[in-house]
Amino acid sequence: MGDFFERVVDLEVTGEEAGPLAARMVDWMVAEGVITRETTGDAVYSLPVDVGHVPGPGWARAVADASDPSWIPGPVAVLVGRDQHVGGQGEYAADAVTCPRCSARTVVIDHPERFTADDEVWQPFNDGIQAWKETGRGEVPCPACGVHVPVTEWDFGLGFDLGALAFDFWGWPPLSLRFLAEFRARLGHRTEEQYGKF
Repeated sequence: MGDFFERVVDLEVTGEEAGPLAARMVDWMVAEGVITRETTGDAVYSLPVDVGHVPGPGWARAVADASDPSWIPGPVAVLVGRDQHVGGQGEYAADAVTCPRCSARTVVIDHPERFTADDEVWQPFNDGIQAWKETGRGEVPCPACGVHVPVTEWDFGLGFDLGALAFDFWGWPPLSLRFLAEFRARLGHRTEEQYGKF
């Protein structure tokens, strides 16, 4: 078993803009009846927050299919602050990373030979991510072309994203395309969706 989530990550908001934008998004979802202002720690496993907003009476308008009357969604956690967001269970590294300058692909987890990251390969990326989390800036030299590239410009592949704002919908049916389109429009930035399990 386990608890599943659908996450929306804002890829472009700055650390300084994330808090006010999060508040505006919560205000909008409350006004739409998707969530309430009430929070709970039940069934919230998002790091680093441990509470989420209780679903509102209009939660069904956010999902693709609300036909199962027994389905009661869980809370919506709002994650504010520069962080790496990983869709998998217990993972901390991307499978592979692609340089935006030369398109060289660096393999971090050599499937099916290995199921854990090669720490030596991942270390420069981890260092760049940590610097970005602390200061808003971090660079990683490409192993192929040698160019130092901002860590936020690297392509980490599916299920691994960097962002200063994310929303975790715990135990919800899949969000509808219409809701996701409006969500992205209100954020005003590029986003990625992740699916994961705790």
